[in-house]
Amino acid sequence: MSGPDSTGQGGAARRPIRSFVIRGGRLTDGQARALEQLWPSYGIDRPPAGERLDYPELFGRSAPVIAEIGFGNGEATWRTARDYPEQDFIGIEVHRPGVGHLLLALDEHRVGNVRVACEDAVEFMDEAIPPASLSGVRLFFPDPWPKKRHHKRRIVQPDFIACLARSMAPGAVLHLATDWAPYAEHMVEVIAENASFRNLAEDGPYSPRPAWRPETRYELRGKRLGHEVFDLLYEKID
Repeated sequence: MSGPDSTGQGGAARRPIRSFVIRGGRLTDGQARALEQLWPSYGIDRPPAGERLDYPELFGRSAPVIAEIGFGNGEATWRTARDYPEQDFIGIEVHRPGVGHLLLALDEHRVGNVRVACEDAVEFMDEAIPPASLSGVRLFFPDPWPKKRHHKRRIVQPDFIACLARSMAPGAVLHLATDWAPYAEHMVEVIAENASFRNLAEDGPYSPRPAWRPETRYELRGKRLGHEVFDLLYEKID
């Protein structure tokens, strides 16, 4: 089974706008070994063109499946999966050091209900996730791209929200979090344009942080800088 590909995708005359930049983070020896040795146990290889993931085949059982997009170093991912063994989780992250870090944690803590994709999340969600199949989608602290000329790079855009709507089952919960107030406002505006989602907040657009959501290192860094944290929860409606 092949591991995550570090090469770019060429050949396209017109490249899509990416919500990420491939950083030059260096793999540790342990992360490199994890990508080589643990990928067959936890990794997801892209299905052939025209095919979608088969969750029972992927996890060896039938259970609710939740996708976490851009999991960073995966700390929140494996902790949540450990605490909720009745659910299955698909983590999607484009940066290889973070993927290697999560693979090591899954192996060390014997967490068996997570599978990992080293992919562009926008393409992966659109091409590999079966329609109306996810019980939840989580997007915690994506790059806010604060400069106005970079706003087009933000992952939360109408087309991506429409893609999530197609991938989520009725009743599934979309959970976003950010410590950048202008991005929180952008998220609210974009999702409000899609009739497939209902905001679950009781007072205003934002919800309290659910007790189950671990604080991420990005979140803690933002708090140290005095940033307020915004959680947004939406239900996928039929």
